[in-house]
Amino acid sequence: MPVPVLLDCDPGHDDVFAIWLAAGNEQIDLRGVTTVGGNGYLEHTTRNAQIALTVAGVTGVPVAAGADKPLRRELTPGAWIHGDNALGGPVLPEPTVPLDPRHAVDFLAETLNASAEPITVIPTGPLTNIALLLQQYPEAARNIKEIIWMGGSTGRGNVGAYPEFNAWADPEAAAVVFASGLPLTMVGLNISHQALITEEVVQRIAAVGNRTAAFGVELLRFFSASYDRAEGMPEGPLHDPITVAIAIDRAVATVQRCHVDIETAGEFTAGATCVDLHDMLGKEPNADIALTLDVPAFWNLVTDAVAALA
Repeated sequence: MPVPVLLDCDPGHDDVFAIWLAAGNEQIDLRGVTTVGGNGYLEHTTRNAQIALTVAGVTGVPVAAGADKPLRRELTPGAWIHGDNALGGPVLPEPTVPLDPRHAVDFLAETLNASAEPITVIPTGPLTNIALLLQQYPEAARNIKEIIWMGGSTGRGNVGAYPEFNAWADPEAAAVVFASGLPLTMVGLNISHQALITEEVVQRIAAVGNRTAAFGVELLRFFSASYDRAEGMPEGPLHDPITVAIAIDRAVATVQRCHVDIETAGEFTAGATCVDLHDMLGKEPNADIALTLDVPAFWNLVTDAVAALA
């Protein structure tokens, strides 16, 4: 049976591919897409989610807009990577996918409560909406099968030395989610930097030959150019779809059960995910940490999903 999924995102080039993987793989039953301020302001990330579904010819998947800023901080969009509209590169079409009138947190709660089976929640941006869901609708959490989050890192960061962007954007929200006791998998930079956008990958996507592929190639080119300029990585990492790939097939990644603390107060480290890989603290583990990626299997899933779309 397909895995029921709610995808909470801040599109963002790599979020678009996460949406496409969820929509284009028959093992996923995509129940809705919710948006949060992160890679761009909420108006941009919401429109970009609608555009991602429009380009791919996906209908019948609700899109609901959520939190426009972190729980306690001001939003700083990732324009240096994603551009001013969070989806730099291609000319963006007008979306035809409508916007659900509900706030994303209300939509998530109502969808979870109405489901006859537990739902996997996949956040690929800051965890603001998910933290608000847990705070405002704790009963809905009982129907979350697991959370698979793209964020954090076991080592290096990409906003300063230690924090990863999604954790740095709202560390207080991340702390709420990691303290929730829910089954949680963290997909951090340590694994996402294994999913590199090589020229072979770009050509393979291009060879699919449909509208989604053509749009996707423009996204990949811009994204890699941004990483080359900002971090000296000419082959940028496609972070977010790894979460969906794990929901499809857990064998695509190896994981280690660990305790994770979220730094919320450090002058240089706010947003750092402190992953106790060697059990130095003796604390109860609260997350599975994705460590290594089956790279060929991952790109097979992404390419096949793109080919299944418009």
